[in-house]
Amino acid sequence: MSSLVWALSVPLIVFMVLVAPIWLVLHYRAQRRHLADTEVGGQAQLQALQERAEQLEQRLHTLELLLDQDDPHWRERL
Repeated sequence: MSSLVWALSVPLIVFMVLVAPIWLVLHYRAQRRHLADTEVGGQAQLQALQERAEQLEQRLHTLELLLDQDDPHWRERL
């Protein structure tokens, strides 16, 4: 029984001392890089969406002006 415990504990200790810390450092470094890339891409996408929303708002305003000229009571029918 003692040899079985020794045979299982040595690889586990080696893993916990050598492999696990390196693995964790590399994992969280990759996560941080991914998050930074996402933030940069997210800011650009947010800016593009904001510009598109402003364009759509201008179009809506123009359409409302045209409808007001064509039929001043169109809002009452909604």
